[in-house]
Amino acid sequence: MRLHTLKPRHGSRRRSERFGRGTGSGHGKTSGRGHKGQGSRSGKGMRPGFEGGQMPLFRRLPKRGFNNARFATVYLPVNLDSLEEHFAAGARVDAAAIRKAGLANGRADGIKILGTGKLTKKLTVVAHAFSKAAREAIEKAGGACEQAVRTPAPAAK
Repeated sequence: MRLHTLKPRHGSRRRSERFGRGTGSGHGKTSGRGHKGQGSRSGKGMRPGFEGGQMPLFRRLPKRGFNNARFATVYLPVNLDSLEEHFAAGARVDAAAIRKAGLANGRADGIKILGTGKLTKKLTVVAHAFSKAAREAIEKAGGACEQAVRTPAPAAK
């Protein structure tokens, strides 16, 4: 096999349909757009839910319920196998060390240690939350779990 002999697998690629190339092509005249109206024009894209100016369904229906997602606590997950890989035995692993190692990136309310993987090193882990399995594995390896205090965001004025 050589690079110049490579071909895509049979049936994996289809030719694009050519519109507006005569009546014999099956896509001539109006090119599959029907007759007249907004849908036949170029740049016809309409936003999802647009009903031609009629009051759309999502506005006709009453709003019910309450969504608490805005106030949810979001944690960045870090697994035990990542701690095993990136930290030496006896190390104190806190949020700053975890972020410096590149294990947790982005904005969140804190870091949560999860129990995926095996931990053999004795580590002192300081995090905002621990899963039950992670806490047991850290303590079984001779380490300690410390709960970090989450500083609340300043209240909006």
